[in-house]
Amino acid sequence: MLKAENVTKSYNGAEVLKSVSLEVKDGEFVVILGASGSGKSTLLSVLSGLEHADSGNVEYNGENLTHMNDKQLTDFRKREVGFIFQQYYLLSHMSVENNVKMCADLVKNKDFKKIISAVGLEDKLKSKPSQLSGGEQQRVCIARALAKNPNILFLDEPTGALDEKTGREVLDYIVRLHKTQGFTMIMVTHNANIADMAQTVIKMNSGVITETHSNSSQKTAYEIGW
Repeated sequence: MLKAENVTKSYNGAEVLKSVSLEVKDGEFVVILGASGSGKSTLLSVLSGLEHADSGNVEYNGENLTHMNDKQLTDFRKREVGFIFQQYYLLSHMSVENNVKMCADLVKNKDFKKIISAVGLEDKLKSKPSQLSGGEQQRVCIARALAKNPNILFLDEPTGALDEKTGREVLDYIVRLHKTQGFTMIMVTHNANIADMAQTVIKMNSGVITETHSNSSQKTAYEIGW
C-alpha cells in the first residue's frame, strides 16, 4: 500500500501541496484529476520519490520515503518504480532496443525484447527516436518503464502529446498490462474522461484533495469521451 499523511510541499515560498492525505491499495488503478497548477504533478513527484515532501509522511509497503536520503530514494525508485511522462525523455543517440535495455539492465531483465514486441515495435528495434512517430516514441517509453518490472507505475499526462487515435491505443495497452501484470498504477491527467477507466478517482484543486470516489465499473479506452 502507498500511503500519504498530511504531506506539504512548497516552491519559492508558495505552498503547492497543503496537508494532502491518501491511500492507494496494491494493484489499484488511480487517476488524479486537476487543472494546471492544482498540485497533481507535484503530488506524483512526492509519492514516487522523485522529490521530498517538506512535511508529513509518504510510506510504501512499510518503507518511509520521507526519511530517506537522496541515495536511498534513488535505490527505491530503481527497485520499485516505473515512470511514463508526457515528454518522452528518450536518449536520441540510442536505438529503441538500447533505450529499453538501459532500464531492463537495472533489474537484469534479459527478456525485455518481449515487451518491445508487445507494444508493436519489434520492427523498430534499431530505429532512433527521431525516426519514430509520437505514438511510437510513447510506446518506447511504456516498454522502457515496464522493462524493469515495476511494482508501481506512475504516469504524468501520458497521452497529452498524442492525437485521439494514438492516445486511445496507448491507454488501452497500458490498462491491459495493468490487468495482466497486477502492478499499482497512478496516473495524473487533466482529461476527466480518462477517470472513467480508473478504479479510484482523486480530484485536486489549489493543492488539496477536494473529492475521492470509486467507479463501480471501468470503461475501456474506446468507450470514454475524448
